Amino acid sequence: MAGPLEGIRIIEMAGIGPGPFACMMLADHGAEVIRIDRLAKNIHFLPDEKQDVLLRSRKTVRVDLKSPEGIALVRDLVSSADGLVEGFRPGVMERLGLGPEVLQADNPALVYGRMTGWGQTGPLAPAAGHDINYIALSGALHAFGRKDGPPTPPINAVGDFGGGAMMLAFGMLAALLHVKNGGRGQVVDCAMTDGSALLLAMIWSFRAQGMWNDRRGENLLDTGAHFYDVYQTADGEWVSIGSIEPQFYALLREKAGLADDPAFDAQLDPRQWPVLKDKLTALFLTRTREEWCALMEGTDICFAPVLGFDEAVAHPHNAARGTFVEADGVMQPAPAPRYSALETVAPRMADGQSATEAVLNGIGYDATRIAALQSSGVIA
Repeated sequence: MAGPLEGIRIIEMAGIGPGPFACMMLADHGAEVIRIDRLAKNIHFLPDEKQDVLLRSRKTVRVDLKSPEGIALVRDLVSSADGLVEGFRPGVMERLGLGPEVLQADNPALVYGRMTGWGQTGPLAPAAGHDINYIALSGALHAFGRKDGPPTPPINAVGDFGGGAMMLAFGMLAALLHVKNGGRGQVVDCAMTDGSALLLAMIWSFRAQGMWNDRRGENLLDTGAHFYDVYQTADGEWVSIGSIEPQFYALLREKAGLADDPAFDAQLDPRQWPVLKDKLTALFLTRTREEWCALMEGTDICFAPVLGFDEAVAHPHNAARGTFVEADGVMQPAPAPRYSALETVAPRMADGQSATEAVLNGIGYDATRIAALQSSGVIA
């Protein structure tokens, strides 16, 4: 079983970050993803692509994109595909002769996915940037951090991957479904500014109802509330609690020995949160993380230990679900989500070898033509 996207072919123009992550997701779920890499210099984030999880489960074709023959080859590949993903600045693909007008003229059903930070339009569209800049502009970064502290970037999860790659994967599938239902191919303009703004939709709802202010670290979910935060334990480790609902909060009080402390009756009074947080800070320092886990883990407190990467791999819940897998010696997150009737694709790492001949055979190039392209330096 090859996954629910079996039969879908995607051409990926090699890049770094969110484009590869989106294509990794498509490959994880059964799509055939053919990655077009530069001939002279591989485009990926890590020096050794065999350890780059974002490149798993793909075929790679190395092409000289500066040659007319190389561009013609890419056009032939795209003509055989359902979708294309590229993550260059606006205008780069057009200058290569591979813009959407050209490729959709060859293949009217093509879904053309464009992954950028600022989007294809707008005054910042031509500018360089990274995740931290995109989530700063969307307002997302402002929300992350402690009271009286600076904004704290949540690594690159919100811009590159949540607001970028996953939005692009969703947009590609929506447009592919549109084609399947009789529509034409189209361009999917995925901007990390747009996507990271969308991820905060619930917070915008809170603001509209007067339940959220722009002062960092004073709100329900941003470490302002004493019942939704992380606390250090006696052994220097950390635990998390998220006891929002009254019944969960009551259980927290019971298990922590706070049921008779009337101060904790004021759960939803933000004026009391700093004092109650100080009390919980002192309380959690009285036991080790293991001791708190023995008392609270698996209950309806909404509790979990804060685990490092190796600890997360070994945790019984993650082990039981196969949340992490090892492929070619590289530990990594398993494909997600899961399906009841189909399997996702077991990850396989990039092997550093070109799949050019097999891929080109599949679109009708014979051995003589392939050999000529190799000898002229158009392909690896």
